[in-house]
Amino acid sequence: MYSRELSAIRKSNRNRTREIEDQNLIDFASNDYLGFSEKKPLLEKTFENLQKFTSHSPKSSQLVNGYHPIHKEFEDYLCELNGFSSAIVVGSGFLANLALIEALPRKKDLLILDSEYHASGILASKLVSAEVKYFKHNNMEDLENIVKNSNAKRVIVAVEGIYSMSGDMVKREVFELCEKYKFLLIVDEAHSVGVVGENLLGIFDFFNIKPTKYHIKMGTLGKALGSYGAYILCDSHIREYLVNRAKALIYTTAPSLFDIELAREGFLYLEKNKAPLISKIQDNQKIVKNFFDYDMDGLIFPYQLNSSQDALILKNKLKNIGFSIGAIRPPTVEIPILRIIPRVNIASGELERLCKYLAREVTK
Repeated sequence: MYSRELSAIRKSNRNRTREIEDQNLIDFASNDYLGFSEKKPLLEKTFENLQKFTSHSPKSSQLVNGYHPIHKEFEDYLCELNGFSSAIVVGSGFLANLALIEALPRKKDLLILDSEYHASGILASKLVSAEVKYFKHNNMEDLENIVKNSNAKRVIVAVEGIYSMSGDMVKREVFELCEKYKFLLIVDEAHSVGVVGENLLGIFDFFNIKPTKYHIKMGTLGKALGSYGAYILCDSHIREYLVNRAKALIYTTAPSLFDIELAREGFLYLEKNKAPLISKIQDNQKIVKNFFDYDMDGLIFPYQLNSSQDALILKNKLKNIGFSIGAIRPPTVEIPILRIIPRVNIASGELERLCKYLAREVTK
């Protein structure tokens, strides 16, 4: 039925497959930045905590009777931790972006997204009645030109804290522009929470930004926190509006209780162990810097290649010597890359071995 389309995908070396990962490979591919997915005490503590409740699943939408004490406790904890007044737990980062970007922009509004914003936000932008524009990636001058030339009732801007493919950090000036023009600012912190900041809480923490009613922070639980799900931090006024208008919140079952509690345990561990985690992150950044003269803003190293075929060939070579690496190809990225994640629970010697191999490939 779709044989012609699949044939075209295969010929362009863009074919995607699902594979059960060899557990013996050293994982430089996943978003498990801090290695929490392998910390069994977090799993055990989560299971113990769930035993205190009659039910261990949410069973329905948050707006029916799926909103559970575990959800509420986690939201309150996140607000205290991040300095926001309100929070909402969400089933996934994809759903969180869908909720925010589908619900917030209305007629006569202007939605502006960074050109490298996540695919979930791009998809959601197709559903809105507002005008939608994109600014050049991390180009604050281009963003300001769009904002100051707009007569929109409201302006909503969406950026990422650390961009998932390029690995670069949003510029602090976006917060200054938000203050200047009073637009709503959505910051997707999926790849920055747990990785940057004095307390490893992400971009707001890194830039020492005190949240205002114009700020919305979205974070995911399936990356540095080693769980699954997401959250939205915002002003109470925005939270009330989302609860009433965001379809991705209203018409879906509430997030898994187990995943939310597991993420809370992850955050508690993060609070207690931030100093050694920061030290290890910095050590890994130095190793990459020494080999490739590349400054990682977080823990994403995009190793560029000439073609999708080259990316797949090198990925398989690395697999044969024991490394799991993600080969990211168009249309996800313009230029094919190996997306290398120097996770903190991997021995420095293994990261050096990987870098030495790649450095030799460059000189061939």
